[in-house]
Amino acid sequence: MQFLVYILVYPLLWLISILPFRLLYVFSDCIYVLIYYVFGYRKLVVNDNLRLVFPDKTEDDIKRIRKKFYHHLCDMFLEMAKTMSISENELKKRFKIKNPEEFKRLESLNKSIILIFGHYASWEWSIVIQNYINFKGLAVYKKLANPYFDKLVRTIRSKFNTALISTKETIGYINDLEKNNIKSITGFISDQSPKVTNDVYWHEFMGINVPCFTGAERLAKKLDFTTAYLKVTKVKRGYYEAEIITLAENSLEYKDYQLTDMFLHEVEKQIREAPEYYFWTHKRWKHAK
Repeated sequence: MQFLVYILVYPLLWLISILPFRLLYVFSDCIYVLIYYVFGYRKLVVNDNLRLVFPDKTEDDIKRIRKKFYHHLCDMFLEMAKTMSISENELKKRFKIKNPEEFKRLESLNKSIILIFGHYASWEWSIVIQNYINFKGLAVYKKLANPYFDKLVRTIRSKFNTALISTKETIGYINDLEKNNIKSITGFISDQSPKVTNDVYWHEFMGINVPCFTGAERLAKKLDFTTAYLKVTKVKRGYYEAEIITLAENSLEYKDYQLTDMFLHEVEKQIREAPEYYFWTHKRWKHAK
């Protein structure tokens, strides 16, 4: 059954990937009408999230943010498919690194780097970063249940030499690289909602007390890596700009959870500036206190 789903969906994804960008966004506008007006995909979740974190905004404000978000969501999903066939030059033109010299400066410290992301703007096209660095690029992801789509995702995200590693593989994989004196830069998306356990870390995010992932920080401190945040902004439709913001050159010098707090603060600043580009379909505040 999983293979059947794959062989039915894959040709559609490939056809989307070879569309010229102008047609891609015309198709995105059509998908938006279906997703937003016909199916109402996760509209209740989006509404609940927006009203929770923006209690002072009017219903008109919430509606405006919601509609812009769904337009962006449709664009982003089609851009993910476009990654299957996009060229390196085209991707570098559409996902620009604002300060590539900061990558070089951090590499000169001769320490591996933990690069933390949020679900903001576009994280998929960040795979182009490998073309700006000498360190081995790694991206941590959650393995998909369908093995055929999991292999496809690995192939797409690895096309510019970034290696995908599952959450369970992360520590062992990076330790092996360090033992062989291979420096790496590892990307973590760290603004999801983790399972609530007795020792989970709670912190205020968008004014709400929530449990937080701390794996990126713990790894950075355990191995004495540099910690940085990748600030991705949407310039216009189909174009993004990324800035590397160094959080800690020496992660060991920081108190427990301080780097996680700094990361969440950076994501929150972006959300408040342009909330329509955050991934509101996630149940980020489902465990909110």
